Amino acid sequence: MLRKHRFASTTIVMVLSGTALGQIDPLSGIDFVTVGAVGNAPWTGPTGDNNGFGRVDYEYKIGRFEVTTSQWVEFMNAALDRPTSDAIPHVGAPSWSAVATTPQNGGRRWTVPAGREMLPVGGLSWRTCAIYCNWLHNGKGLDRSAFLNGAYDVSTFYYEGTSSGFYDQLTHNPDARYWIPTQSEWLKAAHYDPNKPNGDGSTGGYWDYGNSSDNPFVYGPPGVLVNGQLATANAGWTFQFPGFSPGLVSLGAYGVTSPWGLFDVAGGSSEWVERWLWDPNQTLPTDRVFEGSARGFSPGLSDHVSGPSGSVFPSFASASQGFRIATAIPSPASGSLACVWVLSRLHRRRRRYDATSLNDGGRAGDRCGHGMRPGRVCGLRRGCRWC
Repeated sequence: MLRKHRFASTTIVMVLSGTALGQIDPLSGIDFVTVGAVGNAPWTGPTGDNNGFGRVDYEYKIGRFEVTTSQWVEFMNAALDRPTSDAIPHVGAPSWSAVATTPQNGGRRWTVPAGREMLPVGGLSWRTCAIYCNWLHNGKGLDRSAFLNGAYDVSTFYYEGTSSGFYDQLTHNPDARYWIPTQSEWLKAAHYDPNKPNGDGSTGGYWDYGNSSDNPFVYGPPGVLVNGQLATANAGWTFQFPGFSPGLVSLGAYGVTSPWGLFDVAGGSSEWVERWLWDPNQTLPTDRVFEGSARGFSPGLSDHVSGPSGSVFPSFASASQGFRIATAIPSPASGSLACVWVLSRLHRRRRRYDATSLNDGGRAGDRCGHGMRPGRVCGLRRGCRWC
């Protein structure tokens, strides 16, 4: 999926204070890193389902960490502490370390014990993650409408009869302020390094693993030696290390990052991406894709650049599944002590599709960005610029 963010007729006033610009977005509270190297090459290899993904033709930001317990509890309290008659669809309590407290609005409510703020969250379906993006897009509003559109239109979230095919909006809205990362955005942020030295003297390429190297992660508790090597990821272990629990390891505990500064590309929770799977023999897509290993689960080959961890239908919520957020450049509601942005006119961000990467959930193909064939009316989204 090729997307261009265009900003035109803008007047920008910057007030420099000598302080480095922060990456924490004031609206979402998420610590973002900026991913540049625009127009990088896609990943290619002898085998692997990620062949052809990884090229991104625009700058973007992505969460330094997966969504944390402290961030998710704010969303849960907004979405679930409300009367039953006002319930938000596709949202349920996850697998996490928050504890129940007295509700204020007739629903359910949680609080986070001290020291558990940075724990990862699991038990999130793809659809619930999309609704979280809507909520952020709409400034964390409490009105029901704040959850139902913005990045993704929740009214499209349904299956075709008793089949496994789904009608869910496949890609985020062009003007979305926050979204689930595309396959290429995730792969680039996790594995691509513009400074990676190559044998021919050139630079730029993909590391096999999201630890900025071709050496596999070492799975075990932080600070512990495993077969003589210091553990680097929270996956592949459960009770074989007395005194440690994989469910109580904070994000960032290993100090290991991708080339762009992402923590816990391996371990923590497996991470949903926007990519979908569509069997050519089926009339609708059936699965969403997730990347990376998860705490308490065997990693297998899930952390290698060549292929995602797996895929499953979008309403499925396993204890192992979470995600991290992507956002545009400049960050929404941007502003800090270091600068003041005055925008006279901000044109909507637009994205275009071309026939070489039409869905970012497929390689070269003959379907539009919403999965429909050229010439057919796209029923999943209005205003499809390809159909």
